[in-house]
Amino acid sequence: MKPRPGRKNVRKPWAGRFTQSTDPTAERFTGSLAFDRRLWPWDITGSVAWAKALGRAGLLTASERDTIVRGLDAVREELATGTFPFRPELEDIHTNVERRLHDLVGDVAGKLHTGRSRNDQIALDERLYLKDVAARVAEGLRRVQEALVARAAETVEAPLPGYTHLQRAQPVVLAHHLLAYVFMLQRDRERFRDAAARADVLPLGAAALAGTAFPIDREALAQDLGFAAVSPNSLDAVSDRDYVLEFLAAGALAGMHLSRLAADLTLWATAEFGFVEFSDAFATGSSIMPQKKNPDVAELIRGKSGRLYGNLVAVLTTMKGLPLAYNSDMQEDKEPFFDSVDTLEAIVGVLPPLLATLTFRTDRMRRAAGEHFSTATDLADYLVRKGLPFRQAHEVVGRLVRYALDEGKTLEDLTLPEFRRFSPLIDDDVKDAITVEASLRARAVTGGTAPAAVRRTLALARTLIAHG
Repeated sequence: MKPRPGRKNVRKPWAGRFTQSTDPTAERFTGSLAFDRRLWPWDITGSVAWAKALGRAGLLTASERDTIVRGLDAVREELATGTFPFRPELEDIHTNVERRLHDLVGDVAGKLHTGRSRNDQIALDERLYLKDVAARVAEGLRRVQEALVARAAETVEAPLPGYTHLQRAQPVVLAHHLLAYVFMLQRDRERFRDAAARADVLPLGAAALAGTAFPIDREALAQDLGFAAVSPNSLDAVSDRDYVLEFLAAGALAGMHLSRLAADLTLWATAEFGFVEFSDAFATGSSIMPQKKNPDVAELIRGKSGRLYGNLVAVLTTMKGLPLAYNSDMQEDKEPFFDSVDTLEAIVGVLPPLLATLTFRTDRMRRAAGEHFSTATDLADYLVRKGLPFRQAHEVVGRLVRYALDEGKTLEDLTLPEFRRFSPLIDDDVKDAITVEASLRARAVTGGTAPAAVRRTLALARTLIAHG
C-alpha cells in the first residue's frame, strides 16, 4: 500500500482487506475523535474490565492481563494529565487508546480486542457515560430545587396575581408559584433516573452484531462494570440508542420547564410588571442605551431549550430508518448527546445563584394581586355558601363585574345596596369574603395556595429533594 505524497502512512486496524489508503477528505469526514475523545475515562474502564474477562476466559495469561492493565493505567494517566498524544488519523478514541497501549506494552496489546468490536465498545462507553452524567444533571436540578425552596420559604405570605391566558385570574402566594417549578423539576430528576436505569444494561460481549465467539462470562463482566443486567440480544445491544434518546427526551422536558421559569422571571422584570429585579451579577447592559438592564442569563436559559429540543429531534431522525444492526449513521448521536449534557450542566450551574440573588418586589405583587376583580370567584363562592347554585352565582357575579366596570369601581368600592341589587343573598359580611387574604385562606386544600397549605407543601418539597 503506497502512501500519498507528503502523507504519513498510518495503518488502520482494518487495513488488511484494503489496497488503498483512505482519502484525506474521507478520513476527516468519518473521524469522530474530535468529539468522542471525551469518552476516554469510560473507554479505559471498559478495556480494563475486558482484559480481566479475557483472562477469566483463558484468552490471556495472568501476566498478559496484568501487562495490559498496567499499560491501560498508564494511558489513563496520560489522558488525565493532558500528555496523551492524540492522533486524529486513528479515527476515534478507541483506536487511539489501543494504539497508544501498543506503544507502551508492545504486541500483547493486540490481544485486547479479541472478541470485541468497536460496535459494542462504543455502546458500552456511552452507557457508562450516560449513567454518570444523568446523575450529575439530576444533582444539578436538585440544587435548583433547593434554591427555589429557599425563596419559597421567604414568601409563603406574599400575595401574587395568578394568571391564566396571561390575564390576571386569582391571587396566589409567591411561594406557591415557585414550588410549582420544584415539582416539575422533581419529575425531571425522576426521568433522568429512569433513563439511567434503562441504560444500566451491559452491551459488551455483543461484539459486532452476533455476539462474541469466545467464552466470556458476561455476568461477571457486568458485575465488574457495575451494570444491573446483561443485554439479551446482541443485535439490539449494538444497534440500540434508546438510552441516548431517553436522556435527550428528559433533557428536552427539563429544558422546557427551566425555560418557563426563565420566561416568568423575564416577564416579571419588565417595567409593566415590576415584580422582580435581577442582580447586576446576572444581568447585562446595552451597548447603545445607557439605562438598560437586560435579563440576558434568564433569556439564554429560555433560548437553550431550542438546542435541547433540536438534539432530541436530530437523533430521532437519524435512528428512524436504520436497518439492523450497527450503521455509521449512529455516530451522529454523540454530538447532540454531548451538547445536551453541556447545555443542561451550564443551565443548572448558573440558575441557583441567579435565583438566590433575585429581589422580589412583594409590595408591587400585593397591589397587583387585588386588582382587576381578582376575587370575583370568591364572591361567586360566597353566594354558593349562601345556597345559590354555582352556575347562577357565576352569572350574578359576571353582571356585577360588568356594572362595576361601567361605574369605574372595584368590588371593594361597591356599597352593600349596590351588591344587593344583583342578589338579596349578599349581606354585610361580603367585604370580608372578597379580600385577597380571604381568597388565599379559603384555598387550604392539599395543593392549594393558602399559606397553611403551602407550608405543608414546602415540607413535602424538602422531603422529596432530600430523599426523592
